[in-house]
Amino acid sequence: MNYTSIKDIDSLQKWVKQALKIKNKPLKNHKLGKNKTLGMLFFNPSLRTRLSTQKAALNLGMNVMVMNFTSEGWTLEFADGAIMNQGASEHIKEAAEVVSQYCDIIAIRAFAGLVDKEKDNAETVLAGFLKHATVPIVNMEGATGHPLQSLADAITMEEFKTEHKPKVVLSWAPHPKALPQAVANSFVEMMQLQDADFVITHPKGYELNPEITKDSKIEYDQDKAFENADFIYVKNWSNYTDYGQVTNSDSNWTVTADKMKLTNNAKFMHCLPVRRNVIVTDEVIDSENSIVIQQANNRTYAAQLVLQKILKNGSASKEKSKSKAKKDK
Repeated sequence: MNYTSIKDIDSLQKWVKQALKIKNKPLKNHKLGKNKTLGMLFFNPSLRTRLSTQKAALNLGMNVMVMNFTSEGWTLEFADGAIMNQGASEHIKEAAEVVSQYCDIIAIRAFAGLVDKEKDNAETVLAGFLKHATVPIVNMEGATGHPLQSLADAITMEEFKTEHKPKVVLSWAPHPKALPQAVANSFVEMMQLQDADFVITHPKGYELNPEITKDSKIEYDQDKAFENADFIYVKNWSNYTDYGQVTNSDSNWTVTADKMKLTNNAKFMHCLPVRRNVIVTDEVIDSENSIVIQQANNRTYAAQLVLQKILKNGSASKEKSKSKAKKDK
């Protein structure tokens, strides 16, 4: 079992309920990961993802090894048949198989390069490990998705759910740097599994990958989108058409208290880290309706649920193999 996309969830509602049970008793399955090792490989920086996933593993009794490829690992080559006479020192074929011998689960974080759309959409790093590793793989944010974050978002929204069918808005906001679409993509895919009035709002030209958004409603007027919303999820992403470019820095898209007044007393959500007074004003993120800290806390239980499912799946597979072996005798 791998967890690389929100599509790996068979029932989001069931998973959310299971995660909340884990949150209530996080050490209940502390023996499940005994003598098991999680290897966490970082090709990009992390705070919440690293600490929450590591804590989740420790809650399950696992050993944890962390490696930062930006400063500690050899530069990897991912192309088949490559003549390695340039910068790369090691091929993914050997690297993935070697790491698989040391770890029972490998978790990987590798952002989009935002230069080559085709390469990013191919999820080069993640796909390389999926192809050559011999143990389960967990996506700690890839080039096109962040399924641990979106699972945590679903858990958080369940905790703050409304009595009526909620209106949920994913809003673009300005940012000085070009950022990937990963968080927004996974949030969209998660919301497509929910019974909600879901709206995406962004400036014209900032459409996400249409293969992901599909028939999700898009509203180019942010104020109109915010009307009567119950949840406002804010995230910047760079231009998908003019790939990786910042073609709009309009500060009118910053989420302010006045914009939040258009909502139905909506909860404010963001994956963090956030640029204060660029993405959102202090007044909004520091308000009682801001649930960004709760979101961050739920990252642990999202990761723990995923690791728990992988460990149990592995145990079940071993038991099945033993049973088959006995029958064959």
